[in-house]
Amino acid sequence: MILRSCAATIGLVLVAALASGARGGDSEPQKVLLGSPDLTAGIPGEGPLTKAQIAKWLANPANHQPLAVELPTGLALGATGIQIPADNPLTRAKIELGRQLYFDPRLSADGTVSCASCHHPDEGYARNTTFGVGIGEQTGNRNSPTSYNRILSSAQFWDGRAASLEEQAKGPIANPIEMGNTHDVCVKTVQEIAGYRQQFEAVFPDVGINIDTIAKAIAAFERTLVTGASPADYYEPLLAFEKAFAQDLEDLEAFKEENPGAFARYEKFKAESAAHPISESARRGRDLFFGKANCTACHVGANFTDEKYHNLGVGMDKPDPDLGRFVVTKKEEDRGAFKTPTIRNVALTAPYMHDGSQKTLDEVVEWYDRGGHPNPHLSDKMKKLGLTPQEKKDLVEYMQALTGPFPEVRTDRLP
Repeated sequence: MILRSCAATIGLVLVAALASGARGGDSEPQKVLLGSPDLTAGIPGEGPLTKAQIAKWLANPANHQPLAVELPTGLALGATGIQIPADNPLTRAKIELGRQLYFDPRLSADGTVSCASCHHPDEGYARNTTFGVGIGEQTGNRNSPTSYNRILSSAQFWDGRAASLEEQAKGPIANPIEMGNTHDVCVKTVQEIAGYRQQFEAVFPDVGINIDTIAKAIAAFERTLVTGASPADYYEPLLAFEKAFAQDLEDLEAFKEENPGAFARYEKFKAESAAHPISESARRGRDLFFGKANCTACHVGANFTDEKYHNLGVGMDKPDPDLGRFVVTKKEEDRGAFKTPTIRNVALTAPYMHDGSQKTLDEVVEWYDRGGHPNPHLSDKMKKLGLTPQEKKDLVEYMQALTGPFPEVRTDRLP
C-alpha cells in the first residue's frame, strides 16, 4: 500500500553536508529534498522483501552515501534547527531499514504492535484515540504525540524525557503497556530474520544488530517524515509582498511598467497562492494567531512550536493530575507542564492535549479562550482571550490551512 500525498512545488534550503559516517567514505553527500517519495517508497517490488531484492538494493553504492537534506517550503525556514546526530547520518539504505522496522509488529512481545500502531500515516502519524493502545489492548494515560517533523526536535515525548529521537525509539519497545518487549528479545527477533541481517551488516558493518542500531535506523526514517507546503505557506510571501508594496499595488499598470521584476514576483506569488487557496476566514485567523489570540507565545517558528514545556491547566482539576515535565526535572515550575506540539497538520491529529481530552480544534480554542484551568503552576502565557464566536471559527480555519502533504510511504514491504 502506498499513501499518495507527495510534497509539491517545494522550495529548498540546503543544510550543511553531514559528516561522513556511513559507507560511502569521503564522497560528496547527495542533496535530497525531504518529502521526496523515493526516500520512503521502499525497495522496488511487490510482496514480502526477498533476499535477492535486498541484495540488489544494497549493492548500489548510492544507497550508502550520506545525504545532505533540504526541507520543504515553510518548514525550510527552520533549517538551522535540524537535528541529525553526527554518529547517525542519513543514508537511503538506513532510511529504508528504519522504514521496515517502523512498520514491523514483530518488534513487540506478541507480534501485534509496531511504531505505526500509535503513529500511523493514515491518522496523521498520531492515532485518533484518547490514549495510545499497546499489546493486549492496554492503554496508558497520554495521547500519542505526532512522529512527523521530528527532524526539528531534540527532546522527545510529552515530557521530554528522551534527549534524542534515537533514545525515544527505544522506549516503547520495552514499555510493558506499549510494545511490551525487552530490548534483548527484540534484538534476537531481528537477528533471526535473514533480510534484516543482510541490511544491518551493510548499514552498520562495524556493529551489526543491537538495540542502538535498531533505534538509529528507526530515527533515520522518522527524520524523513515532514510536512509539505500548506496553503498558509503559499499565502505568506503574497501577504508580505502586499504589505511591502501596498502603495505601488494601488496602480497595477504603473507598477508593472515601472518595476517589471517586482510585478513578476507579485504575479508568481498570486498564482501560487491561488493554486493552493486559503479562505478569507483563515486569513483573518492568521491575523488572530499572530495577534490577539497570542498563539505565537508558544507556537512559534517554522514548525510552530517553541519546543518548551508549559502548564495549560489541562487535567490539573483531577485529584491526582499527571505532573508531566516535573517527573523528569523535579523542578516545581515544571508541575503539570507538557511540551508544545507543532501546529502543522494539526487538523489531522485529533484528539488534542497530552491527555486527549479535547476532541476538536474548536474545543482547543475554547480552552485557550477561557485561559485554561487555574492552578498554582499555570503558565503566565495563559490568559483569557475574549474571542468572538466568529474569531474562534477564523482561528480554527487558519490552523486547518496549515495542513500540508505528507511524503509517499510504503507500509507493507517487510523482510
